[in-house]
Amino acid sequence: MTIQEAQQTVDQWIHEYGVRYFSELTNMAVLTEEVGELAKIIACRYGEQSWKATDERAKDNGKAALGDEMADVLWVLLCLANQTGIDLTEELQKSIEKKTSRDKDRHHNNPKLKE
Repeated sequence: MTIQEAQQTVDQWIHEYGVRYFSELTNMAVLTEEVGELAKIIACRYGEQSWKATDERAKDNGKAALGDEMADVLWVLLCLANQTGIDLTEELQKSIEKKTSRDKDRHHNNPKLKE
């Protein structure tokens, strides 16, 4: 599935099952919530944070939930793009071009990355 197809699929789902989009402000809050849930899994799986005894995601050290939360973040981001008329394929291409132009030597010259 391309990014454009993903945007279209989310839009179709919203209109068929979701009634309408939440407001942009609500979706921004939901995106923040989903990023927080993703951060919690990463902090427990890869960082020093420990799982709560009642957290079901601890069973497989968050592996199953990791992809699920990433997909939730992407879903809400696609919603926001649709609501605001943003073509994420186009914007991602522009971002790649910007980063390539700006940072083409930066990371190769970063001694911290050579360790």
